[in-house]
Amino acid sequence: MNVNLLPFGILWMLLSAAVVALIAYRAWVARNEDDSLHVMEAGITAQQVLVGHKLDVIDRWGKMLTMVALVSGIALGSVYLFQNWEAASAQLWR
Repeated sequence: MNVNLLPFGILWMLLSAAVVALIAYRAWVARNEDDSLHVMEAGITAQQVLVGHKLDVIDRWGKMLTMVALVSGIALGSVYLFQNWEAASAQLWR
């Protein structure tokens, strides 16, 4: 059985590119992050809460996309290695 892995490889590359883009987006959002705690200024506190919530959402999606990319990459590599091993074995027994 020889499956064309090119579409799956392209899909995995797009998924990996999405992970990298999410990393860049998180860095862009985090540039507005203020690490010091502002208690008395209401406007700054609201902005801190908003940026913190955005970063939490980005981190959740980043973890999920990273795991999906990792698992699919391992599966794609395993199928590729299995196909090559099967082809080499078939040639040995001919």
